[in-house]
Amino acid sequence: MKFFHGCTALVTGASSGLGVEFARQLAPYARALVLTARRHDRLESLKADLLRLNPGLSIYCYGLDLADPDALDRFTRWLSDEGVRINFLINNAGLGDHGFFESSDWRKVKAMLDVNITALTRLTHTLLPVLRTFEDSAILNVSSSASFLPLPELAVYAATKAYVTSFSEALRAELRGTGISVTALCPGPVDTEFAVVADGGHSGPGFHSPEFFKVPVEQVVREALLGVARDRARVIPGWAVFVIMSLLCVIPFALVRIGLNASVSGIGEERPEEIASPRPVR
Repeated sequence: MKFFHGCTALVTGASSGLGVEFARQLAPYARALVLTARRHDRLESLKADLLRLNPGLSIYCYGLDLADPDALDRFTRWLSDEGVRINFLINNAGLGDHGFFESSDWRKVKAMLDVNITALTRLTHTLLPVLRTFEDSAILNVSSSASFLPLPELAVYAATKAYVTSFSEALRAELRGTGISVTALCPGPVDTEFAVVADGGHSGPGFHSPEFFKVPVEQVVREALLGVARDRARVIPGWAVFVIMSLLCVIPFALVRIGLNASVSGIGEERPEEIASPRPVR
């Protein structure tokens, strides 16, 4: 963890789940933390907890809705005005939605695109000139194991995370030799509020995973930070998730498609009648 000694880290989505744990594990080593989320009260509570254990740490809390481009502009101007120079960017904030695309709430879909793709890309683009001023700096983009497959009932979410993983790999190649490392974190199921919110009352199998497949939040963050320190391109926490995802990546996609089609057939009876009309097979 000495890689992070004296760093100034920005953690988006820091009010719960992985974001909180990133702040907790970095607090003993960082010089300063910038924590953003929509729920400012939670950030202040986290700040108080962290300062009790790390009284010398500087913590900035900023209430931010990443789906609002004007708010994101104000935030980046605030960083500049306050003289806060980030050398470790953790793009952790993300939204999900579980259910059939045709019955989804478009406002929720748009927010997912705005946060998972647009805000992550824009914030990275804005802060890259600052990151370049350091001898060593890092970007950690929180993607998902869902980025490796198109997933029925998680269609848009999986597609946004495929973007994050691809973007991270390409940016890493572009920045090679600059002192800026880029790592994509691709966890499997993790017990956080994220799954509950994304479920939205749906009953399909999307977020109901076997217990052996789940990885504790603490382990996900620990492996992610170790991956950044070792300049790894991609981190898939947990042996079960790593093995399964590695196998899926080498299986011919025609076989994967058969499995995806079978999974949709298996949950077809659970679809609302108004959207269960027959479709031509392709």
